[in-house]
Amino acid sequence: MPFDEAHVRAIAERIADSSGLEIVELEFHGGGKGRVLRVFIEKNAEGRRTLEQQLAAAVQAGEKVPAPENWDRLAGVTHEDCANYSRELGTVLDVEDAIPGGQYLLEVSSPGLDRKLVKPADFQRFSGSKVKIMTREPVAGNRHFEGRLRTVDDTRIALAIESGKKKRKQNKKLAADDDGAQPAVELELSNVERARLVPEI
Repeated sequence: MPFDEAHVRAIAERIADSSGLEIVELEFHGGGKGRVLRVFIEKNAEGRRTLEQQLAAAVQAGEKVPAPENWDRLAGVTHEDCANYSRELGTVLDVEDAIPGGQYLLEVSSPGLDRKLVKPADFQRFSGSKVKIMTREPVAGNRHFEGRLRTVDDTRIALAIESGKKKRKQNKKLAADDDGAQPAVELELSNVERARLVPEI
């Protein structure tokens, strides 16, 4: 019996919903005893709002913002969240025999600073962020793009390709609304093979 991703995802999402979480991505790799199910989780919209309010209150009170090694807290997912979710998901998957064929390793983590963008909602949420994108088919003779998400709808994204440092210095004399970016390249979401955030620290 082959791995049924839709069934496993439905179980994973059901458990995530009950814990104030959402599934960012689900991957299943390997064969035999080397099979690995990876689940990336984050707080859902309500959980993120609560976290943002807590962080805003901490900043207003002059408290220290978490250090970079603790930035998984900024996404709202803690080590404890991952451990609890892993325990609950693993139990349900085993009881329902959702992953046939015996032994597998379950890994649950936050998506990290260089998280993948998969759903249209991901692109909308991170509009304005720096991203790397690889397309299935070339656009203007290129399949690899790095720049800033500018506008997003349900089927297309606009990406402002940032120029090199030398060009940016030359462009400082231009109008204030010119941030050194070239005109946006429009990409169809259906043509995006891979996309991920570029950490800006």
